Amino acid sequence: MANDSSAELAAGGLVLTKTAAVAMRSEDLYISPTAVRVRYVFENTSGKDVTLRVAFPMPDIGGDGFFMSDVSIPIDDPANILGFTTKIDGKPVKAQIEQKAFGGGQDRTGWLVANRIPLAVHQEAATKALEALPPAKLKEARALGLYDEDQGPIWVLKTTYHWSQTFPAGRPIIVEHAYTPSVGATVATSIGTEYGAETQARYCVDAGMVAAVKRAGGDGGAYVEKWIDYVLVTGGNWSEPIGDFRLVVDKGAPRNLVSFCADGVKKIGPTQFEVRRKNWRPEEDLRILLLERHEP
Repeated sequence: MANDSSAELAAGGLVLTKTAAVAMRSEDLYISPTAVRVRYVFENTSGKDVTLRVAFPMPDIGGDGFFMSDVSIPIDDPANILGFTTKIDGKPVKAQIEQKAFGGGQDRTGWLVANRIPLAVHQEAATKALEALPPAKLKEARALGLYDEDQGPIWVLKTTYHWSQTFPAGRPIIVEHAYTPSVGATVATSIGTEYGAETQARYCVDAGMVAAVKRAGGDGGAYVEKWIDYVLVTGGNWSEPIGDFRLVVDKGAPRNLVSFCADGVKKIGPTQFEVRRKNWRPEEDLRILLLERHEP
C-alpha cells in the first residue's frame, strides 16, 4: 500500500509572538487540494497603535532521509515552494524572506553561502554545486552534516516570510493570504482493509466512508488517497481566543470522499463542508483525508 506514494508538508496561518495588544476577531479558512485561502480580521485593543512583526513560516524541507520518498513540493521556487501571497486591506504586501540552512542541528547558512552553494536543497542546482566542490571541501560538507554520498544534500532549509505590520488603535484590519498546499498521495487507500485502522483513527473516518469504499470494490483500489495538513495552533498566539472561526473543506468533486477530525461538521454544498466556532483557541492541528475516485 506504500508504493508510489508522496508525502505532504504541513503549513498553516500567520505567526506572531504572543501579545496582549491584538485580538483575532475572525478567521475564515478555505482548504481544497488546489488552494488554501485565509481571511483574518484583527483588532488592536490596547488603545494605541502597535507595530509588530508578522510571519508565515514555510514547511521545513530537507534533512537526512527527507528525499528518500517522493515529497510533494507544489511550486519549483527556491524560496516560495507554496506560492504564498498576502494582502492587507486588499493591498498586496511585499514580505521579506529569511532562509537558514541547518546541518547536524547547527546553522550552516554561512558555510553554504561562502562556498556558493544555493540554499534551495530541493533543487538540482544545489546538488551540482556541492558535487563540483574540491574533495577537501566535500569532505568538510559531510562533516558538517550537509552532504551524504547516497542522498546528496541533506541540510534542512527553514524559510520564513515576514513583514512589519502596524495595527491602528480601534480600527480593524483585514489580512488575507493564499497558497498552494502540499498534498501527499498514494495510488490506493487502506480504508476498509485490514491495514486501515491507523489511517481511520488519524482522520476520524466513520462507518459511512468505510462502507462507501467497500461498495466501490472493497480493496481500496477504486480510490486515490490524498492528505492535506494545516497548522492551526498558531492562532493561539493572539491576545484573545478567535472570536468567530469558520472552516470550509472542499473535496473537489461530488464523487470524492473526505474525512477530518472535528465536531459539528455541516455539509453546505455538493463538495463543501463547514465547521464554525465561537471564542475558540485551537489545541491541535488539522489533518484532512481525501479519497478521489479513479476515472472509469
